[in-house]
Amino acid sequence: MPDPRSIHAPSGVHPDRTLDRDDLLPGPIDQFLAWLDAAEAAGVAMPNAMAVATADEDGRPSVRHVLLRGADAAGFTFYTNRESRKGRDLATNPFASAVFLWRELDRQVTLAGRVERVVDEESDAYFASRPRDAQIGAWASDQSRPITGRTELDRRVAEADERYRGVEVPRPPHWGGYRIVHDTVEFWQGRAFRLHDRFRYTRDADEPSGWRIERLAP
Repeated sequence: MPDPRSIHAPSGVHPDRTLDRDDLLPGPIDQFLAWLDAAEAAGVAMPNAMAVATADEDGRPSVRHVLLRGADAAGFTFYTNRESRKGRDLATNPFASAVFLWRELDRQVTLAGRVERVVDEESDAYFASRPRDAQIGAWASDQSRPITGRTELDRRVAEADERYRGVEVPRPPHWGGYRIVHDTVEFWQGRAFRLHDRFRYTRDADEPSGWRIERLAP
């Protein structure tokens, strides 16, 4: 007779990993950064990868992975082509949700809130820190738009490379940062038999920390 846990428990669940109310820090950013540090220490590949969901003006959703480039009390920041599908979505419906999955630790973090543009000075500074090839790619790619083939993309890369040969590559006017100003952040710790530990932070001006923390049913 097989052990029932081998059938019903998610692969990789560690029974000694739990999440209790007393484990949580008062604010969601400190808690998130602590979990991000733990994911990095555990050797999780690209621990700053997050799936960002947006919706267009008709409410039709789309989702993709991007890389988190900053997290603080102001929100969660990423950078992209603002003429991409997500950029077009955010221009008409400036709200988003994102999720991090650290499978090696059986952990997820989900957040949601309104989205604001990062100021130009901040976008300029981040763009200047990128590898030159990535800067050239930002000019060459009409992200999310149809192209005839890889040859067209390679040609555009070569043209941009030649255009900025020997000079600093400026930030394209259509490229920059977004910040998800989180209203809710949920921390999920996987447990056997789908009886997971889940806690949600919600903004609440009546709480001393500014956040209400609730346990959610799994």
